[in-house]
Amino acid sequence: MARTDEAEAFFCAVYCAVQEIPYGRVTSYGHIALLIGTPQRPRQVGICLKHLSQDEDSHFNHNNVPWQRVINAKGIISPRLQFEGAQNQAAVLEAEGVIVTANALGELMVDFSEYGWFPNELLSEVEESK
Repeated sequence: MARTDEAEAFFCAVYCAVQEIPYGRVTSYGHIALLIGTPQRPRQVGICLKHLSQDEDSHFNHNNVPWQRVINAKGIISPRLQFEGAQNQAAVLEAEGVIVTANALGELMVDFSEYGWFPNELLSEVEESK
């Protein structure tokens, strides 16, 4: 099903914002939503990342949008239907030098105080305003 223009603009805004997260850093779905002007839509940010294309010919895809750098507001890698999805995300983050630990419940976590990225605005917006 084709996306509406509004939905396409939202997906594009999410993917562009996620592309600005530095290597070896993480942020939350909610912070991406805040940065793109829709602080009430963190779940929709997750949906956008869930539907990120695997096709390398797509403008936005798993190779050029660092989806792994977005986790939940508690610093936990969001659970998936299969635990392997969270393990895969942890492995990709660890390859970037991010330390991923497991809490008492077995949830995979990242320490925001060490690896968090929470700017007040996107670098692309700062550069546009100059």
